[in-house]
Amino acid sequence: MEGNKDNYSAGNIQVLEGLAAVRKRPAMYIGDVGVKGLHHLIWEVVDNSIDEAMAGYCDTIEVTINEDNSISVSDNGRGIPTDIHPKQKKSALEVVMTVLHAGGKFDKDTYKVSGGLHGVGVSCVNALSKHTTVTVHRQGQVFQQEYEIGVPLYDVKVIGETDRSGTTVHFMPDDSIFTVSEYNFETVSTRLRELAYLNAGIRIKLTDLRVKDDEDGTYLSDEFFSEGGLVEYVKYLDDTRTSLLPSPTYMEGTRDNVAVQVALTYNTSYSEHVFSYVNNINTHEGGTHVAGFRRALTRTLKSYADKSGMLDKVKVDISGDDFREGLTAIISVKVPEPQFEGQTKTKLGNSEVMGVVDTCVADVLHTYLEEHPKEAKTIIQKVITAAQARHAARRAREMVQRKSVMGGSGLPGKLADCSEKDPGVCELYLVEGDSAGGSAKQGRDRNFQAILPLKGKILNVEKAQEHKIYDNDEIKNIITALGVSFGTEDDEKALNLTKLRYHKIIIMTDADVDGSHIRTLILTLFFRYLKPLIENGYLYIAQPPLYLIRKGKQERYCWTERQRREAVHELGAGDESKVHIQRYKGLGEMNPEQLWTTTMDPEFRNLKRVDIESAAEADHLFSMLMGDEVAPRRDFIEKNARYANIDA
Repeated sequence: MEGNKDNYSAGNIQVLEGLAAVRKRPAMYIGDVGVKGLHHLIWEVVDNSIDEAMAGYCDTIEVTINEDNSISVSDNGRGIPTDIHPKQKKSALEVVMTVLHAGGKFDKDTYKVSGGLHGVGVSCVNALSKHTTVTVHRQGQVFQQEYEIGVPLYDVKVIGETDRSGTTVHFMPDDSIFTVSEYNFETVSTRLRELAYLNAGIRIKLTDLRVKDDEDGTYLSDEFFSEGGLVEYVKYLDDTRTSLLPSPTYMEGTRDNVAVQVALTYNTSYSEHVFSYVNNINTHEGGTHVAGFRRALTRTLKSYADKSGMLDKVKVDISGDDFREGLTAIISVKVPEPQFEGQTKTKLGNSEVMGVVDTCVADVLHTYLEEHPKEAKTIIQKVITAAQARHAARRAREMVQRKSVMGGSGLPGKLADCSEKDPGVCELYLVEGDSAGGSAKQGRDRNFQAILPLKGKILNVEKAQEHKIYDNDEIKNIITALGVSFGTEDDEKALNLTKLRYHKIIIMTDADVDGSHIRTLILTLFFRYLKPLIENGYLYIAQPPLYLIRKGKQERYCWTERQRREAVHELGAGDESKVHIQRYKGLGEMNPEQLWTTTMDPEFRNLKRVDIESAAEADHLFSMLMGDEVAPRRDFIEKNARYANIDA
């Protein structure tokens, strides 16, 4: 065997032909093979239909989650061409479905702008599906071709006649590739809603054939259509907040083939809510279009404030952050040849876009301020208040960090730390209550697990100014225990993770209503002020069991109702009177050994990692659940009450 190490020749060079490369390294093309990657398959197919709509040839898209968890996407666009490709010498449909970097998106006469610019989208979906069927209605005929793991089963054939046009793609994800197989209705619904707002006039329908209403026999469905586009999107995002302006301001313009659309408004909240898109792609990390928007907003508002004299008596300096507190804005640009950072397309790099957005926003905003002096005064007063609060928050943050430095180890007295110092293996449990905290301290592995008990409910940061947040003892303890700090050379509010002490932060609360509320309060804190910890995958939610089923010496812990029924069937032959059922409402009801076995032992525990699939939807949800407006929260509770577990 040793001699083979030097036997390295041309025969060792592996060439992956066709779609084999996609199946070999799927994460390179769709991000991962988990939940995100599974749903990404839908986005790739839907994006093709949206591109048809952006080109002016499609106004209806239908997405169906079938009973077997396969997906069907139909549109009424032109239909994928089926004639013979001049170079490939086979049907253009087969080329699009089986050849990487093949598609109409490279031809600017066909698509002026497009999301799927790499030309690997639908062919990747085909490669990562057990079975795919494409049906094309085009030029009076119905064409069809089927594939298994990307390989055509037959040549494109005509199966009928038609008086309409469009494409239907039906695919079944390959469960040997993906670690999960269930599509989430809410995740799909959120993205389709987003697309409807970004593309006014397009009707998008979603149907889930897995869920049927027992009362009227209809399937779970949603339908999205927006006439107002971005203005309606801003209103939707802000319907849980108190607005400072009568209606959102809309601005648009085109220069150098770059189309810009922006809608913005101000509210009484203390956070910035800015979401950006390029060719319908959510650019989570921003980019040059966001930089251009911020530059124009700051410059134009400051110029107006200086001229109005409203800043003459202000004793604190005004920064760019102050102009964006309470701002809700959607930035959507359509760029012919966008340069993204990687296939995941989360940051725009085109330098020319910055100037285009800057000019467009500055021109319209300047006119708006001049024509609406009352609203302009309201915005500037909000900016001044934000600057004063920012200075108070800076002093409060500095006080928290100064106390940490002066207090010896600087760690909270209630923290039971671990002995390991490598943050990569260390875990911090944020535990509800001293009682459960005591059990967790006794049951944990002291080498790598730290426990921080939290007393009562932490401050609702959604309703509080930032400087008041750092006065809250429990929040100060969390920040100090984590070891994070605030402020960088570029941004005084940025979270600094260089001294983060734990790479797993686990929220562990009771499985009752109070526990859910405390968990939501903690999640709101992390989402609003410690978001990089979520974005880096450091935040988790512990899943303590709901039931203990016991018969004699036999025991079963159950985390779901289904597991409870199965345990009763197994231990009690389906008769609940033959077993003892204990419903855990609080962590304190478990002794240290039980808590370790069920919730803290890495070998058997069940943790849920917190991530942000849609920042805009998450922002809307937190604002609705934790904000001042009661009506939207009541509507949400009424809509979702049938999914809730109500404690007896």
